[in-house]
Amino acid sequence: MSRPSNFPPPFSARDYLAEPTDPPDERIEVGVLVVGAGPAGLACAIRLGQLLEEHPEMAERLGEVPVAVLDKGKQPGSHLLSGAVVDPRALRRLFGSRFRMEDLPSYGPVTGESVYVLTRRAALPIPPPPPMRNHGNWIFSLSQLGRFLAERAEEGGAMILSETAAQKLLVSHGRVVGVRTGDKGRNREGGELGNFEAGSDLVAKVTVLAEGTQGHLTGVALDRFGLRGEDPQVWELAVKEVWKVAKPLDRVIHTMGWPLRTGKRYREFGGSFIYPMGKDMVTIGLVVGLDYRDASLSVHDLLQELKTHPKIRRILEGGERLQWGAKTIPSGGFHSLPQRLHAPGLLLCGDAVGMVNVPRLKGIHYAIESGRLAAEAAFRALQRGETPASALASYDDAVRESFIWQDLYEVRNMRQVFGRGFFVGGALASAMTVSKGRVELGKMRAEPDAEQPLVVTDRDASYPAPDGKLTFDKLSSVFASGNKTRDDQPNHIRIERRVPREVARLWEHMCPAQVYELGREEGDGTVLVELAPSNCIQCGAITAKGGRLTPPEGGSGPEYTVT
Repeated sequence: MSRPSNFPPPFSARDYLAEPTDPPDERIEVGVLVVGAGPAGLACAIRLGQLLEEHPEMAERLGEVPVAVLDKGKQPGSHLLSGAVVDPRALRRLFGSRFRMEDLPSYGPVTGESVYVLTRRAALPIPPPPPMRNHGNWIFSLSQLGRFLAERAEEGGAMILSETAAQKLLVSHGRVVGVRTGDKGRNREGGELGNFEAGSDLVAKVTVLAEGTQGHLTGVALDRFGLRGEDPQVWELAVKEVWKVAKPLDRVIHTMGWPLRTGKRYREFGGSFIYPMGKDMVTIGLVVGLDYRDASLSVHDLLQELKTHPKIRRILEGGERLQWGAKTIPSGGFHSLPQRLHAPGLLLCGDAVGMVNVPRLKGIHYAIESGRLAAEAAFRALQRGETPASALASYDDAVRESFIWQDLYEVRNMRQVFGRGFFVGGALASAMTVSKGRVELGKMRAEPDAEQPLVVTDRDASYPAPDGKLTFDKLSSVFASGNKTRDDQPNHIRIERRVPREVARLWEHMCPAQVYELGREEGDGTVLVELAPSNCIQCGAITAKGGRLTPPEGGSGPEYTVT
């Protein structure tokens, strides 16, 4: 049986490490450089602004740009996608008395919830398991929350550089000193177009990588400084849609079971969510672990199938799809966290390092809290008389003393047990939840997603045909993401192009944006994989399943507004 890991991509982390190359007088100097305008990065910038307001002498010492935030999307929020039902703890800590939860752009607190086990036609209600209880949590669009946080960061003095991709990590004498941004205006072959702009060296006293899931430079830094955790990271793929609906939904809904198969052979783990967004919108999504084995499985098409279930169809009846998107979610948990969250000149935050509580479907509040704690460590490192190395190391101590560490430790084997099948995994997960992690199962090793042996079935034969009203094909979904990628820009996806048919078929079905297609037979049992990189919405699934995503030109990718 083929494994995607047997066909590694033509990628070396060393190619994305460099010394500064711009002349000193042409480098862009900032105090603290934050890479990523998601909840972690923006929380970091907001907290830094608060600290600099309290210590104006430090702001003056850091120069014209004390804090800069790089965002590869068209604007803050463009690449942000989540459910999202948010635990408000971290937002309250970040803003204190400055803002109440009612002041934030939310859809209000959760007022009710239901959980169903689905079969093809039936929906069996069950009491919400402890991890799925959301009393006290708030419903958000993450892209809208991101824009709000960006405005608060700018009010605090941060400079947000949108449409700017961080391409290389700048390291000098063993210390991170900033990043080099990617070029703009190159054609598919790499030649310079009329609007060509070369990238720049951004140098900083402290660099904070808050890139989100599948962070490009985070992966480079983990390898360069030997920081990877004792277990490999694993991921899930979430595909979601936002709908305008005729009837309001009065509760959050989670489902398990159909359309996923429960047999251990298929290793299919996941479930769906349906959340109200005010009186006339809902968001519906499906999350599936990327350690599945069937090369014919497509999360995009499973979501279309899910919508044909009688219970789900009734919620969407008379409605209209407004937006679509997809994103990977790190799910390795506690044992996949890096050995350290800092290196010389560097701090690592949020989803990029795997701060996600898989059974609770929660990570946004961990991202915000880690960003806040990183800001405090960075600020400490900049103070006179402080030793930068020990100041940055205090970030690790702060995370270990926070609710992030406690929560993730309690569910440390939660994801791994489902490798034993849905029913056995469910029983073990319940035991761990009820005991708050005190039931000791021993350390259960995670297996990399790309090392799963593949099987090929006819699962794709049952996917519903797109009707353009309830069910949709992949290309119309890409259009609904607002994708802004130029057709003629350089390819940013690294894969081995000649692979066995089952590996090519896996990539073709896996990708929710129809980037990969089976090409010609090579005569030796392999096929040539054709790519349409301009379809890519940067979900990151290919990195989990045997390839490697690198940053495209800044400003490319989706234009999410309500996801």
